[in-house]
Amino acid sequence: MTDKTMTPEDVVARLSSGMTIGIGGWGSRRKPMALVRALLRSPVTDLTVISCGGPDVGLLAAAGRIRKLVAPFATLDSIPLEPHFRAARQRGAFELMEVDEAMFMWGLHAAANRLPFLPVRAGIGSDVMRVNTRLRTVTSPYEDGESFVAMPALRMDAALVHLNRADRLGNGQYLGPDPYFDDLFCEAADSAYVSCERIVDGFGSAVPQSLLVGRHSVAGVVECPNGAHFTSCAPDHGRDEPFQKLYATTPWPQFAERFLSGPDEKSYQSAVQSWHEEQK
Repeated sequence: MTDKTMTPEDVVARLSSGMTIGIGGWGSRRKPMALVRALLRSPVTDLTVISCGGPDVGLLAAAGRIRKLVAPFATLDSIPLEPHFRAARQRGAFELMEVDEAMFMWGLHAAANRLPFLPVRAGIGSDVMRVNTRLRTVTSPYEDGESFVAMPALRMDAALVHLNRADRLGNGQYLGPDPYFDDLFCEAADSAYVSCERIVDGFGSAVPQSLLVGRHSVAGVVECPNGAHFTSCAPDHGRDEPFQKLYATTPWPQFAERFLSGPDEKSYQSAVQSWHEEQK
């Protein structure tokens, strides 16, 4: 058995410009934000990002790191549209492949199963085919002869996800209400990296279904308490709504200077704590 523990900087050292990076979580829920912030402290750029977008997409878009985004949405949940994503799209900063949520899921399934595509009904009769001119349809070879969207596999060079618990071997557990697609992200990538609220020595009598990610698909594990901030990581912590509002309403240069200019994750967490103390 191999100890796969790393730091955020160790993970980012394995990434390079031009890669396709998958980011787990959903909107402003259980995003691997500490790893995204480490990515922002690096020179890595020109990324294709695959994500159910939230502030991960917003931060990378504002910093000019995205070449192409594949996503069904980009939201902060309590704020419907991610503002930095919106601003970047309005100035044409990156290419966007916007697909239906079901198409996105089956693209991950296709990649996880090493298939070139999977046929899906989602998208038929919508503008998905019009705005994604490279998408193709396939016809069932059976007597029904039905037509489907051929959703291409969403293969990734690397995936970043955040879970509640993980062990040093790379097994990961979620404790919240939804697994999102984190297991598929890990299985669809050449290398996957899991940050977690806490590293544990074992999972004891854990409900088997909560053991979402297996060590066979994980290259590295990072212990990052509060590492999903400012997104939620139920039941460990909720979304930091006041800070999310600050993020959404502060001009990017000011936000980045105050909260993202430090040398490491500790400096970010300290800056956030100082801000909260100022609000008392």
